[in-house]
Amino acid sequence: MSELEELREAVRDFLDAKSPSETVRRLMATEAGFDGAVWTQMAEQLGLHGIAIPDTWGGAGAGTVELAVVFEEMGRALLCAPFFSTVALAATAILSSGDSAASAEFLPKLADGTTRATVIMNGRLNPWDATDLQLTAHRAGDGAYRVCGEAPLVLDGHTADLILAAARTDAGVSLFAVAREAEGLTADPLTTLDQTRKTARLTFDHVEGRLIGHGGGAESGLARTSDIATVLLAAEQVGAAQRCLDMAVDYAKGRIQFGRAIGSFQAIKHRCADMLVMVEGARSAVVHAATTAADELPVAASVAKLAASETLLHVAVDNMRIHGGIGFTWEHDAHLYVRRAKSTELAFGGPDYHAERLARLVAPSR
Repeated sequence: MSELEELREAVRDFLDAKSPSETVRRLMATEAGFDGAVWTQMAEQLGLHGIAIPDTWGGAGAGTVELAVVFEEMGRALLCAPFFSTVALAATAILSSGDSAASAEFLPKLADGTTRATVIMNGRLNPWDATDLQLTAHRAGDGAYRVCGEAPLVLDGHTADLILAAARTDAGVSLFAVAREAEGLTADPLTTLDQTRKTARLTFDHVEGRLIGHGGGAESGLARTSDIATVLLAAEQVGAAQRCLDMAVDYAKGRIQFGRAIGSFQAIKHRCADMLVMVEGARSAVVHAATTAADELPVAASVAKLAASETLLHVAVDNMRIHGGIGFTWEHDAHLYVRRAKSTELAFGGPDYHAERLARLVAPSR
């Protein structure tokens, strides 16, 4: 068994035990949306938080390939935890900033699970766009930076201990670290379509922030953060799509109509076969994106997100249809995956956005 297969098996076994359907439903009904004990176990026992953090700062020194496996399994289980915001966004943003002092201060705490974090890019979970920032920052009379503005939609914004906020300054796009308890910062939890992933509205009223990197130099690091996070979100989508496919096939094998399992009917067989083709295609796109070189990452990330978004929505809806009437009820888990499919389709750019982005990236220069 390869190391990646061992990692997948360990994460799946853990999540099967800690994130069954009844636990997901219990946690998604709470304001915090996660279990603190499980969060600590993931960090201390499995070391998941620090997989892609260099060992210099308390991590395992692996990379996006290993993270993609972890996120695929988390998507399969619909894990309720601020893992994406902390690991895919915050840890990546700090590493991409090139600020060794900030890395030494923050990354060990992210790796061991003692700090939860999130990142505000455009403030609405939109694709990265350096011209569309919601926050501004300026130097006050005491020399400290003050962040102002409102971020309407922030992943885990009300439970994060550390907020990394992109803001426009006189020098250009800059990244600031803001403590959750900072004076002038307010967080209002929101109710959204996908209740398994929590969001909040954050308001900054001249909130003190620590500059990460150098003033005006955050744009390239945030663009890379966005691409890596997009790949990992696509990995989540593949895991959720695989779970939907498994649910559909299991049900089709056991549901009897007219004296036969419905899986023996041509329409159901063909639909399941189409679902399988889509899932495998999306998985291939994610694996490619996770292994691609930095200069090719923007193209690979858009391909992965485009394929995974369309796949998960298609497979989640087909899973619901194959289950028939029960699949449309609140009591059945099929609808939870449909909700996750729609919310992740729109986050960091929908299929139309990434198709247009690919056209721009691969078009020959004129």
